[in-house]
Order: sequence, then structure tokens, then C-alpha cells
Amino acid sequence: MIGAGPIGLFSASFAHLHGLKTIVFDSLSEAGGQPKLLYPFKKIFDIPVFNQITGAELIEKLMYSAERKAKFVFDHRVNSIEKIEDCFLIDKEFEVKSVIIATGNGSFTPKAFPLHTNDEIEKHIHYFINDPQKFQNQTIGIFGGGDSALDWALELANVANTQIKIIHRRNEFRGLEANVQQLKKLQNVEVLTPYLPKAVTLSNNQLEIELKEIGTTNIIAKKFDQIVVAYGFRSDNNFVSKWGVNLTKGQISVSRAMETNISGIYAVGDAAYYPERVPVIGLGFGEAQIAITSIMRSLFPKKNLTIHSTSI
Repeated sequence: MIGAGPIGLFSASFAHLHGLKTIVFDSLSEAGGQPKLLYPFKKIFDIPVFNQITGAELIEKLMYSAERKAKFVFDHRVNSIEKIEDCFLIDKEFEVKSVIIATGNGSFTPKAFPLHTNDEIEKHIHYFINDPQKFQNQTIGIFGGGDSALDWALELANVANTQIKIIHRRNEFRGLEANVQQLKKLQNVEVLTPYLPKAVTLSNNQLEIELKEIGTTNIIAKKFDQIVVAYGFRSDNNFVSKWGVNLTKGQISVSRAMETNISGIYAVGDAAYYPERVPVIGLGFGEAQIAITSIMRSLFPKKNLTIHSTSI
């Protein structure tokens, strides 16, 4: 299994249900992928069974189920996959019968704050938030206009004695309008639009950032203890092409059995491409079940499969 996000974790649990031994690789230092890093506090409403659940809670539940059923190898980016007879050799070290790619949109890196900085300034710039309580009693700037920026703002606005300033280059936000209106009603939140950061300096352990109003020559200066940059992320799955796996529109082309053009290699979740696919986590869970059932049929063609746990 390549990828320890929500679909990779569920795949590991479902594979164990069928008696398959699984090893899960992830280039990050912990499980969770984008839900854990990018929107741990965001409420998700389209996961089956749960009326609502946060990204962090979802990963916690999936990891609790998977961690005892698979071997995990973190901080390991898979570089090579070689087909050797009826097996695959991963990074010339790990021999497996089948491969499931569950990398979502691929490896992702944040878009950097677009100003010249130094090491001291960078200590005050964040792209992920693991512990909101570290921002107590501070003035926080949040740069961006998408759902991530609004989610971070809502979460940090609940922290004791914080002042939140949201800076966006447009008057309209890309994120949910309901969240925008909720933030505008909070006394400790100020929305600054349309502005772009123009210069940054560090003074008395605070960032002083000049903001230029779009369409004018007006410049204002604001001070922040910390800032959170939510300009989005660059991600791709192009690394799989060196394994001979075909891509379509940056995603991995799969059959109805979730198999790629290479027999024995499958892709599920947002890593996979087929016409009219909808990028939701719940669908990825079903794709994982299809892929693992396909693997079982391939490995054990004479076995009478129990397709699901409610089979009679």
C-alpha cells in the first residue's frame, strides 16, 4: 500500500479482513495525509455512518483500526517498483504480490509566502497547525481566501485571547460564504480585503507586514505574532509514470476493477481516474473494496470469496 491517508488506512483494514498481509508506505512521518495536515479541525459531512466528523477524528478512528493489522513504514517515499515474475520489488527491498496506490492527489508542498524572508522571520510563518493552543494571547494573520484559510480562522478564533486578521486579495472568498459571515460576526476577527502582502520585517519578535490595497496605491502596515499561510498546495502523482503506470489528467488511469495498465498494480481514492469520478472520501472506501476483491480473485482464482462481512 502506498499512502497512509484515509483511503490507504481503510484499505489496510479491509485487506486484513480478507487475510492479506499488508505493508503501508508513506513519505510523511505519520498517518493521515491531507485530512490530518491540512484540515484536521474541519467538519466533514459526507462520510458514511457519521453525521459529521473532523479530519483528525476520522484519521484517529481509521488508524486505530489499521495500526494492528498492517506494518507501517513512515518517512519512506517509494522510488522504484520492479515486476519480477509474479511479484513486485519495492525499492529493491520489499517483495509484494500486489500494489495499491492510495496517494490522493500525490505528494504535496505548500505554496510559500511570496515575500523575501530570513530564518528568523520563517519561525513566525506556518503552513500547518497541529496545536491551536500555541497561539494563545497572540495576534495571528491568516493569508488566503479558500476553505482552509477560513477553517483555520474559525479554529484559532476560539483560542483564548487571540486576535485574528484575515488577509485576502479579493473581496469575495472562495470558501463557504457561511463561514465568511460567521467570521465577520466575531469581535476578535478582522477581515482585510482586497490586500496583498508587499513587505515583511521582524521587530521586537513581531512581524510587521505592509499590505497593498489592490487597485490603489494605498499601503497599510499590520503587526502579527504569527501568520498562517493558506495559499494552497502543489501536488501531483507524476512520480508513478517512471514505474510505467499511465496517467490521465494527472491521475492514475484504472479499469472498473481499479487496476492500472500494469497487472497487479491498482489505484484508489483521488489518485485514481475514470470518467465521471467524484472526488469524495466515501467513494474511495468503496474503490478500496473493489481493488482488494480484485486482488483476491487474482491471487486465489479457485477460492470461494466472501465479498463482505454480511455475506451469509
